[in-house]
Amino acid sequence: MYGNIPVFQVTGKTIPETWEKAVLLTWEKGIRIRTEYDKPGDPESRDCTMVMVIEEPMSEPRIHRAFPGGLEDLEIYRQEVVDGVHDSWINPAEGKWTYTYHQRLFDYEISGKKVDQITLMIDRLAKSGHTRRAQAITWNPATDAESDDPPCLQRVFCRLCPDEKSDPVLNMNLHWRSRDAYKAAFMNIFALTDLQRIIAQRISEKINKKVRVGRYVDISDSFHIYGSYYSEFKGFLDTVKKRSFEERTWNTEFAEPFFEIARQKLAEEKS
Repeated sequence: MYGNIPVFQVTGKTIPETWEKAVLLTWEKGIRIRTEYDKPGDPESRDCTMVMVIEEPMSEPRIHRAFPGGLEDLEIYRQEVVDGVHDSWINPAEGKWTYTYHQRLFDYEISGKKVDQITLMIDRLAKSGHTRRAQAITWNPATDAESDDPPCLQRVFCRLCPDEKSDPVLNMNLHWRSRDAYKAAFMNIFALTDLQRIIAQRISEKINKKVRVGRYVDISDSFHIYGSYYSEFKGFLDTVKKRSFEERTWNTEFAEPFFEIARQKLAEEKS
């Protein structure tokens, strides 16, 4: 593979199953390559182009115990993406955040106009479920091309497909330019599949017919494991080796008390 970045596809029923497969494959077969974040002495990262196909993204278990973060953090991140709870933190002039995914998807600013791309997607799909034009983008070439922290997520694509009973099923594709396979991808997928659920629900309300959440496809141009945290990553490898899949995952029901604590923290922020 000299001179070429390897391309892999993994498929699984649930989020944790598919994410785990993708991370392990990247570790085992990803190309060794440097990054712009490397410090002297850091090993090369392991990198590939990755396609993850999650057949039933809302099926349990939805949570992998070995993702590097807490359950409260997971709920806060989900709300950042789908509800925009921290859009107010955007203030590049003061050295703060330059964007959030929620702001780019629901409040994209171009030529002095703000556009709710997700609502436009929903309206288009409600009118014509088989359209190929239901998409939303995040990249803003006026600001992102020279940014030190441009968005990793680039594009959201949705389409309705009839099942065997001719009932509509919402399919979603996510396109990423760059992705930390171990430290970011799981939380990304957890939040954005919840956005998929919300889009399906809103279309259902418009057409007065249930829309089921279908497969989720996640495409990363650069899906990578950084050399700088290889020693930490060994804990993930040990977990996979020593524990059963059931011992490596949680159902959402288990996480709900922790999610509620996160909701209380967010409520206190606003008060």
